[in-house]
Amino acid sequence: MNFINTINWIMILKAFIIGGLICIIGQILIDKTKLTPARILVIFVTTGVILGAVGLYPKLIDFAGTGATVPLTGFGSLLAKGAIDEVQSAGFMGAFTGGIKAAARRHYRCNFFWILSSFIGKTKNKETINCFFIISL
Repeated sequence: MNFINTINWIMILKAFIIGGLICIIGQILIDKTKLTPARILVIFVTTGVILGAVGLYPKLIDFAGTGATVPLTGFGSLLAKGAIDEVQSAGFMGAFTGGIKAAARRHYRCNFFWILSSFIGKTKNKETINCFFIISL
């Protein structure tokens, strides 16, 4: 019962609302425009990059936590932050490698736990797991 008392319910609510609003924007774009899902994906990632580069998206992340980091805009912000950090430490070439390095850290952690959970849980398609594992290497 002590664990329940330590949960930050306000942060969970903020994450749910901000993440939900981002998803609602995506759904409206799908329903009301002729944009393809691929173009919407690019719009979200690019928006995250721009907002991350000017310093607005980190403030949204501080406010909403995972509600802002999980959607595609969070991925764009991660790319921008990685590029900016790498430029500061490695110079001009960091603009090309920083986003990839930052995204790779998150990507491999996610892949590791996804693969681990797929072996622990029951799945009907082991070929998908093997293919995904090979691609992630």
